[in-house]
Parts: sequence; structure tokens; C-alpha cells
Amino acid sequence: MSNLSQILADEFHVSLSRIDSVISLIDDGCTIPFIARYRKEQHGGMDDVMLRAIDERLSYLRSLEKRRAEVRSAISELGQLNEALASAIDSASTLSEVEELYRPFRQKRRTRASAAREKGLEPLSALLLEQPAGLTDLNAAAALYVNPDLGVFTADEAMSGASDILAELVSDSVQARQILRKTLYDSGTLHSEQDRPEDSVYRTYYHADFRLNRLRGHQVLALNRGEKEGFLKLSVSVGCDALLAIIRLFVIPGRPAAGFVRAAVEDGYARLLFPSVAREIRSGLADDACTGAIRSFAMNLRHLLMQPPVRGKVTLGLDPGYRNGCKLAVVDGIGKVLDTAVIYPTPPYSRVEQAQAVLIGLIQKHGVEMIAIGNGTASREAERLVAAVISGTEVQYAIVNEAGASVYSASELASEEFPEYDVNLRSAISIARRLQDPLAELVKIDPKSIGVGQYQHDMPQAQLTQALDAVVEDCVNAVGADLNAASPSLLAHISGLSKTVARNIVKYREENGPFTSRSELLNVPKLGPKAFQQCAGFLRVPESQNVLDRTGVHPESYEAALKLLSLCGYVPEDAASGRLQQLESRVQETGAAVLAEQCGCGELTLQDIVRELMKPGRDVRENPVGPLLRADVMEIQDLKPGMRLSGTVRNVTDFGAFVDIGVHHDGLVHTSRMADRYIRHPSEVVSVGDIVQVVVLEVDVKKQRISLSMRASDGSK
Repeated sequence: MSNLSQILADEFHVSLSRIDSVISLIDDGCTIPFIARYRKEQHGGMDDVMLRAIDERLSYLRSLEKRRAEVRSAISELGQLNEALASAIDSASTLSEVEELYRPFRQKRRTRASAAREKGLEPLSALLLEQPAGLTDLNAAAALYVNPDLGVFTADEAMSGASDILAELVSDSVQARQILRKTLYDSGTLHSEQDRPEDSVYRTYYHADFRLNRLRGHQVLALNRGEKEGFLKLSVSVGCDALLAIIRLFVIPGRPAAGFVRAAVEDGYARLLFPSVAREIRSGLADDACTGAIRSFAMNLRHLLMQPPVRGKVTLGLDPGYRNGCKLAVVDGIGKVLDTAVIYPTPPYSRVEQAQAVLIGLIQKHGVEMIAIGNGTASREAERLVAAVISGTEVQYAIVNEAGASVYSASELASEEFPEYDVNLRSAISIARRLQDPLAELVKIDPKSIGVGQYQHDMPQAQLTQALDAVVEDCVNAVGADLNAASPSLLAHISGLSKTVARNIVKYREENGPFTSRSELLNVPKLGPKAFQQCAGFLRVPESQNVLDRTGVHPESYEAALKLLSLCGYVPEDAASGRLQQLESRVQETGAAVLAEQCGCGELTLQDIVRELMKPGRDVRENPVGPLLRADVMEIQDLKPGMRLSGTVRNVTDFGAFVDIGVHHDGLVHTSRMADRYIRHPSEVVSVGDIVQVVVLEVDVKKQRISLSMRASDGSK
């Protein structure tokens, strides 16, 4: 482990002892959220993002170590492992380097070269490659290998077989592949040609050339998808420098066999080496693009899940539609369904007056304070209806991204949660709850269905799922959960809890009533001491008589927390009643390090305890900037260049951000239009959920495209 630890310490610029601690905790079965929150002294306060990066890199290095051993063993069994090769395998820093070293020894499918070897022509190919000065008659040398019994009938056939062996040797040469790979990446070009006569979304890539080392991730993904769908034909090209360098590797000028070897090298280059390395380069670009896209998807998802909730307000969710009408659901301040209805204000029915009456009735009957309108089909018509109904009242509305709502509505989970409601009504309930608590509602949906990424269907699905699940886990644990209110879906993402245990928790509280303490968790079936250690700090019990059960203080630190209160002149009841205003200053006066030693905990843990005691049950999502509440309704036809608008960032991609400005179709702020300075990626400026000020640049009503800018210089024109 020490070698891996040193590599990680160097790469992450962290002390070796802290890396060793992190590895030990991971190997002991601790989750990343638990390590990040409750083992800060051991790792120095790293956040969950860095800890996950270390965990992923550790897994890769262990896989690399295992593969090195497998390759060494396989080559050794062939009797071809020498000291130099073993050293090269041990020094390989990537899996691809290990596979390249193993390539000449890997058993291949039957090839022209393997057929030639079966005919006994390998010694002839070795002789020709050696190119001895005395070898003047190549045909005479080849004639010695004519053997009708093995299928070699003439000297020309022997020469041809030897050429095939040399061509494969060139293709398997580590040095030749390195030369070509570097040259291709440094100066190679990817040419894109239109492969279908019709127009398409790939029109910008018709008849285009791209330097391989300058391709952006989103371009790679778009080109690959266009090729897969048959709209584009892609090809890689490079100058002759690489071929000449490879020829010099094998050919000895002036020797009689030099011409033959050169021809074999050129054949191997054109037929085997170049196509193989070109595929590798493109595959590597695709892998990098996917990694970047997954990183962006995860970043967007994190910002979406951590959007501030609109708590405690009676909310009406409206799922717009045409033929099946607009579905309505009213929920109280904690998401309990109060009422449902269906209205038909849109074509083909257009029962606007009847719909207005139903809306007014629900608002008055239940004291609706907020209306959440899904941003799908017919949302503009629904928004116009709502704006008219609430005009002159204090009721506000917000447009809610409904991506994935239909997936959830038809799921087994929704059937269990709302068996008495129609699928369409479940969607309206989900939309209302998304406004109240985005995290609690969105965890019920497959992250890939939420729609905050790019080209997600082209990603390696296992890798994408792993990354997104990690984000959900980190967000849920950062916020924590009310043990007596959380759904099984939310609980399943809490550190240390499986889906089965999450269901057992809900079943236990249904059978025994609300939990009255954290320690009662140990009575839940299949929730043992290890799971309790991992989950307890993230589960709050507002009903508990012990104020510490209502905070993020871990039970293992209760003694330290009580000692801290005592040393600072407080009692637990002071925390419960919010009378700890001077706690922070008293800790500073005495010194956190001194108090930590007296309390028997680390200084970082003590600081966390102070924060929790000062604000028991504090939600990390607290943010004065909530969702954009609209009071206007616009159509895309109303937009004019130069208009200034407020909007909500719905998605951030490699090439820009999509902003909802209230006209049903999101506008695009290209990266070049985000700031009056150079930025490498849109995430440097915006995040999903941000409220931004934009200027309309161009509007294409026919193609439903809106070009926006956030640059101050564009707004002044």
C-alpha cells in the first residue's frame, strides 16, 4: 500500500500519513460522506469531492497493479519475459501502456502473419529484418523455405509470407506506435464529410477539418454521434513524417534487403499500424470527452439538487398538457397532498373559464401561496392562465423543470407512494414538491432522466451511473434527513443505509410511531453497529428530547459536545432554546485547541460541534436567492434583439449555458458571450439554478433558437 500511498500523496499534494488514513478508512468500509464529515482530523478536512477523487484514483492504481502482475505472469509463461521488459511493465503508469507492452505477446485471432508463421516462415522474416550485408540474393534465401507440405509452393510465396510477418511486427512495435501516436496527436487532422444528402443538426460539421489536439469534448461527442447516425463520414490523416521515422527504425540503408523491408514496413503502416493507432487516438479523445461530459453532468446535478427549498408554503403543482388536460395537485407545507383536479384550458377543448374557476376555487379553499408550473408541453398556455388568475393577489408562480417527472410518475416507487392517484396526477404532485424541496423529490428519479447533461446516452453508462450516484449520495448527506419524515428513496442515499434498511426504517416508524432518539435506530432490523456509525450523524430527530439528536453532531461526539457546553457555561437546554449566541466568542477566548483537548476530540470536530450547536437543524441549502418567480408571460415572437431579461440557468454544457427566460424555449449563452474576459468553461461563470441577467442577441422563430449574451459590452450596444 505504501507505494500507492506515495503516488497518491504526490498527485494530490497531501501528506503520506493522511493518504494512509484515507485508504484505511475506505478499506474499513467507511463511506465518503462519513469520512468527509466525521473523520476530519484523520484527513485534514478534505471535502467529499477530493476524497472521491482519491478513492477513484486508488481503485485505478490497484487495477493497474493487478494488470501488471497478470501481464508479467502471462509473458513469463511464454518464456519471453526478460529484465528489460519486466522493468518496462513495472514502470507503465497507465493500463493502456501495459496493454501496449503486452500486445506483441497477446494471442491474436488468425491473421496473415499467423498463417505465415504456421508455414514456418518466421526465421525467413527474422533474417530479412536483420538485413545482413552478405544477403544479396533474396529469392535464393526464400527458396530454402519452400515447403509444399506446409503450403509454401514458391519463393515468391515465402517472401510474401515473410512480408506479412514483418508488417505485423511493425504494427506491434511499441516504439513505432509511440512515434505515430505522438505525430498524429500533434499534427493529425480529423476530416468530417457529409454522408447523407439531407440537412441535419450536424450541418456545421459538413466538409470540416479539425486538428486532433484542438478538438473540444462536445465536438468529439457530436462528431461521433453524427458518424454513428450515418450523417457524417470521418477520417484521420497525417503527413509523412511519422512513416519516414518508422521506416528509419527498421530499414538499414544500402543493404540488399532494405527495399524489401521498406515495402513491408509501408504495408504494415498502411494496413495495420495507422488504422490501429488512429482508432486508439479517436477512442482516447472519446474517453476524455466522456470523462469531461460526465464531470459536467455531475456538477450540474450537484447544483440542481442543492437548490434552496421553498419551505412551508401551500403549493399547487400544475402539469401542463393538451389532449389530456392540465393536471393539478395541491400539497401542504410539508408535501402532503390536499387536493387534485384536471382542467382543460388548452386546445382541443379550450375551456378557459371553467379552468379559471377550478384554479380560483383550489387557491381559496387551501390558501395556496405558490404555484409550480412544469416547463413541458403547453406550459406557456398554462402560465398565461395562471398569470391571469393570480393577477392582483399575493400568490406567486415559478416555472419548474419537469424533466423526469413522467418517468417517476409511471415508476413502481410512485405507485407505492401514491396508489390512489392517476399517473398524470402523480406528475403534478412531483412538480409541486420539486419547488418545495428539490433534493427530496429528485432523488426518486434516475439522475440520467433529469436532463442536465449533454450526450448522456453516448456515455459509458456504468461510469455515468457511478458518478451521478456519488453526487446524489454527497448531496443527500450534506443536507441530512429528518428520520421521521424522509422517504425510503431519500433514506437509501444516507451513508451506510441500503434500500432494504431504508425500507425497514420506514416500516419500523409506521409500526412503532415516530423515532424519539437516534439510538432507537439500533432496533431497526438489519441496521447494525457499523451501519449506525455511518448513518447516525446524517439523520435528525426533531422530536427527540436530546437536542443533540436534532443536530449534525455524531453520537460518538455527544460527550465532547456536552463537555464543551459545560466548559463554556451552558446547559443542553440553552442549545434547544437558541441561547448560545456567545458560544463562538467564548470558544475563541479560551482557544479551540485547548477546548478540543479538554473535550477529548479534535479541533476540526470541535469547530463542527460549535456550528451545529449554534444553529441546530440548519439546512446547508439556505440561500437568500430562491427560484425566479415570474409575473410576466412572453412568447418567442415577443423577443427582440437588445431586450434585457432575467432568466434561470437550466443546463451548463461545454459550449455554453441554456437559460430559461420565460418563453418556453431556453436561450443559449455561448461560452464566448458569458463574460468580457476569456473563460475556459461556462462553469467558471454560472451554475444550474443561477438567476442571471441576459441580453437577447438573435431570435430564429422558425428554428426556435434564441441567442443570448451575459457580456456587459453586449448590453451597452
